[in-house]
Amino acid sequence: MKLSNKVIGAFALSAIMLAACGKKEEAPAPAPAPVAAAPAAAPAPPPEPEEEKVLNIYNWPDYIPEGMIAAFEKESGIKVNYDTFETNEALHAKLVAGNSGYDIVVPGTVFAKPQIEGGLMQPLDKSKIPNLANLDPAILKTLTKADPDNKHLVPWAWGFTTVGINKTKAEKALGKMPMPENAWDLVFDPKYTSKLKSCGIAYLDSPTEIIPVALHYIGKDAYSNDPADYAAAAEMLAKVRKDVRLFSSTMIDDISSGKACVAIGWSGDINIAAERAKENKSKDVIEAMLPSTGALIFFDTMGITKDAKHPKNAHAFIDFYLRAENAAAMANEMTYPTGNLAAMDKIKPEIAGNKTIFVESAYLEKMIPPGSFTNEAREAMANAYNGFKKGK
Repeated sequence: MKLSNKVIGAFALSAIMLAACGKKEEAPAPAPAPVAAAPAAAPAPPPEPEEEKVLNIYNWPDYIPEGMIAAFEKESGIKVNYDTFETNEALHAKLVAGNSGYDIVVPGTVFAKPQIEGGLMQPLDKSKIPNLANLDPAILKTLTKADPDNKHLVPWAWGFTTVGINKTKAEKALGKMPMPENAWDLVFDPKYTSKLKSCGIAYLDSPTEIIPVALHYIGKDAYSNDPADYAAAAEMLAKVRKDVRLFSSTMIDDISSGKACVAIGWSGDINIAAERAKENKSKDVIEAMLPSTGALIFFDTMGITKDAKHPKNAHAFIDFYLRAENAAAMANEMTYPTGNLAAMDKIKPEIAGNKTIFVESAYLEKMIPPGSFTNEAREAMANAYNGFKKGK
């Protein structure tokens, strides 16, 4: 048992007094060495500043279950301002300009990678997101191509860029011509587009969606950084330009309302359009296709902007979204697959069993994973797309 300094001091003082009484002729014993004072405790870290109860989110349209924002607001007391953008390009331009005013944004990984490298996203404080444990390790591993060590991003949803058709109208327009084995032929081969233009062909109005699938169709790397490849894609696209009716930023409505019978779109949007057509009592059958040469898989991710004014609230929303029941609602209502492993047993059988939502592993191997572009390639892509869209 260790004696306290006070006890040791008392023993020492008693010994001195006894020595003084018995041997007055001897010099007094030296005083004990002073005891060093205990180091002062480190000051407690200052409390986190209180944030105003506000959160600003910038996301794609038609990409969140009905009632989810209201449920978060009720639970947290945080008012959410929820705005939408139509393309990755629009989001990227706002982030690069600075002072976006948003706390959470939802970029595709093709754009998230340069945004992270450019310092436009802040690292996540994972201690504030316990529901990260719900995520599929395989999806997180895939995201490391854009975000090494998963420091900045969590998955919102994923899907693939493909061909969507109104089967009823497309088959009527094709007449006796059978459907091609490779669905990309429907939007890139003049033999088919010349017939389908009568019921409407729509392309997503985004260079980073159209040019990569065009590159893939002509046998090039979908995420090529060779400007010469973009010239080849533009040459192919020029042959079908006269047949394209729409460059769409409202693809769900354009397909479900019958403005287009064939489209280059996102798998989830095509499936949403199919559901809307049913709700509108349409007899048309709308389908997302699985092209024989593969589709382009994409991942949309949540990140917190570098200049976010409400990072604490942003972490709270991310953790809320990653609850298993909320991730399941995303898949069930929006028909996009989730990267949330804990949610899988809560997904409706008709959604989990839909091969154009949760694709089979054999087809997944055919899909082209996201890549990245150099600045030179981005410029070449923009030039190729703008020239195609203008018909030049």
